[in-house]
Formats: sequence, structure tokens, C-alpha cells
Amino acid sequence: MIEGQYTEQEVLNLAKRAYAEGSASFAISRAECALLVIDMQDEFIKPHWTPFWVPEATKQVPRIKRLIEHCRAREVPIIFTAFAMTHQYHDRPASGAFMPNRYPELSTQEFSFFKEGRIWNELAPLPDEIVIYKPSYGAFYDTPLETILRNLGKDTVIICGTLTNYCCGMTARQAYERGFKVVFGSDVTATDDPDMQEPELKVLRKGFAKVLTADEIISLL
Repeated sequence: MIEGQYTEQEVLNLAKRAYAEGSASFAISRAECALLVIDMQDEFIKPHWTPFWVPEATKQVPRIKRLIEHCRAREVPIIFTAFAMTHQYHDRPASGAFMPNRYPELSTQEFSFFKEGRIWNELAPLPDEIVIYKPSYGAFYDTPLETILRNLGKDTVIICGTLTNYCCGMTARQAYERGFKVVFGSDVTATDDPDMQEPELKVLRKGFAKVLTADEIISLL
């Protein structure tokens, strides 16, 4: 192809290939990595408890547990996040209450849940592991996560948890914008609608992260 002479089909093929097959070219060094376990908390994981339950995330608990245990064995720091009551809810994006993902048609109100931010028991953090309680989707928004990662000397984040296309995907984008290398687990993240998983992975793969399976991540660590 010659500069200034790209056909519509040629640019479409370039985009499609990057979405489907692209891979970020950075190398992964275990010494530079931290594992972010995003919102694997009771409200999303405990079966049948809330309208925000993510069944696919519950199914992934054993695989995420294996990744956590491997990181512990390899001395990769693990940082958990949870959506919880912070600052009496005054630190929320003001437009959040208008979003349909709050399910206003249900009698159960969102603020009946998401208070303690309790991590699902099978993935419980160790006493010396950090839990960040966040007020919105991305783990960097109004939290000390960036400072913690810089102080730990880590420039690469590995992301697992839920929801792929909300809290996990937003965290990946925020990390990218802050200059971190992002590794995104394709089979250790889950959505509330499985049809949304691959579209989000395609976007992340093209422009924000190296998308890998849990086995691939473990082998690289």
C-alpha cells in the first residue's frame, strides 16, 4: 500500500486484524508486575443474592484463585478492589444514578448492597494484601492505586475479575492512560451478558492491553 492510496477495504482489513489478532509488543517482566483482582465481591459472586450477580464470574473463581496463588508463590503483589460505601456516597459520579444498570424498576435499591465491599470468601485477601475500596468503575478513579503501584516499583498490571466491560475494562483504560503496561485476562474476566465479553476483548486487544489466557499469564510469570 502506498501513502495516500488506502482503499476502504484495506483500512477495514487492518482494523479487523488488529481487533481479532493484535498483540501488544511489550515484554512482560515478573518483577515489574502486580495483579489487580477487580471486584470479586459478594454482590457480584454470591449466587442468587443480588440482581447484580455475575454467574460467569462465579464460575471463574477456581481459575482466578489459581492465578492468585501462583502470583503469591512468585512474589507478585496482589491488589484487590471492591465497590463499597466510601465518603457517605458523596464521591460518586453525579450522573451514575441516572444509568439503567441501577435497575430502577426493581424494588431492591442499589444502596442495599455494596456497603462493606467483602471479597468472596474463596478469594479472601491475606492480611498483608491491599484492598482498595473504590467509588466508581475504574480502580484508578479517586483511589491511591497509582501511588501504590509507583511506590511498589511496578509498571505492569495484570487484570482479572468482573465486569469485563465495566470495572475491568475501565481500569485497563485508566492504566493505559497513566503509562502502565496492561495484561488483561481473557478467561479470568467475566460480564453479566456473555455476548459482551468478546467485543470488549477486541477493543482492549487493539488499543489498550495485551490480552492473554490465565495459562499464558501463569507461564510468563
